[in-house]
Amino acid sequence: MPELLKAPLVVEFPFTRSLGPVQSAFLTGLRERVVLGVRTVDGRTLVPPVEYDPVTAEEIRDLVEVAPTGTVTTWAWNDTPRRDQPLHTPFAWVLVRLDGADTALLHALDAPGPASVHTGMRVRVRWAEERTGAITDIACFEPYDDGPGDHDASEPVDHNGEFEDAVTGIVAAARLDYTYSPGRAQSAYIHALAEQRNVGERCPSCRKVYVPPRGACPTCGLATSEQVEVGPGGTVTTFCIVNIKAKNLDIEVPYVYAHIALDGADLALHGRIGGIPYDQVRMGLRVEPVWTEGARYPDHYRPTGEPDADYDTYRELL
Repeated sequence: MPELLKAPLVVEFPFTRSLGPVQSAFLTGLRERVVLGVRTVDGRTLVPPVEYDPVTAEEIRDLVEVAPTGTVTTWAWNDTPRRDQPLHTPFAWVLVRLDGADTALLHALDAPGPASVHTGMRVRVRWAEERTGAITDIACFEPYDDGPGDHDASEPVDHNGEFEDAVTGIVAAARLDYTYSPGRAQSAYIHALAEQRNVGERCPSCRKVYVPPRGACPTCGLATSEQVEVGPGGTVTTFCIVNIKAKNLDIEVPYVYAHIALDGADLALHGRIGGIPYDQVRMGLRVEPVWTEGARYPDHYRPTGEPDADYDTYRELL
């Protein structure tokens, strides 16, 4: 049995969104060391603010300023901080109800250990030295000893939400780090690709050959183990023209990405088409893989010069 493969993978993309008047005022306020909430029709103060009442669904825009101090309502200790978390040393995730607010804000609490954290403890905002108009302008919370009853009279103060150079949009990086193992069937497939071969597996019942193999027939549900070498040539069954350049892909647009049914396979795989103008790619085009030195998979597929395949030979693979 070939070695089972595994590798670290990252899925990452920037998520861009515009801000309405409430969120714009909230984030701009953080940049100016001001914490804003929003007041509902029934008099509750919500921090962080929302644009619609979670109970009545009415639009709400009455902004108020609350104190940068508050009370921990619940917490959990984080012994091993991960990449891009607020602190690099162990800390507590806390829900903090700021003085003057009726809801709690989730953030990090810088504390020496879990024994020093408890529900009901008093904390205050530690502001980031450089602030840009983001939730990270609150670097974290820190323990705070105020006098008995000092926070009891804290009341939210009306605020017009107006600031110079207001923040109107944000870009958040969404990222997922994980370790992927393709399993027995695809490990064998990848090992074969390193030898410039395409190997699929045949279903013992319907006798269809699947490339790439999944270890089981998607139609019959039976395990597959019989290996079958297919290709190297194949037929374009359908395709799309890509006009948006990928951030980490050094390929000039436009280019063509296609489903390719390799000879002897009963499932089309994905591949880029090269060696031909993008507007000349067509269904039925006969292609072959192009390998680069040291590569573990084909760089792209190019036309073989053969006549186009008859539609009836690949229509079941569309």
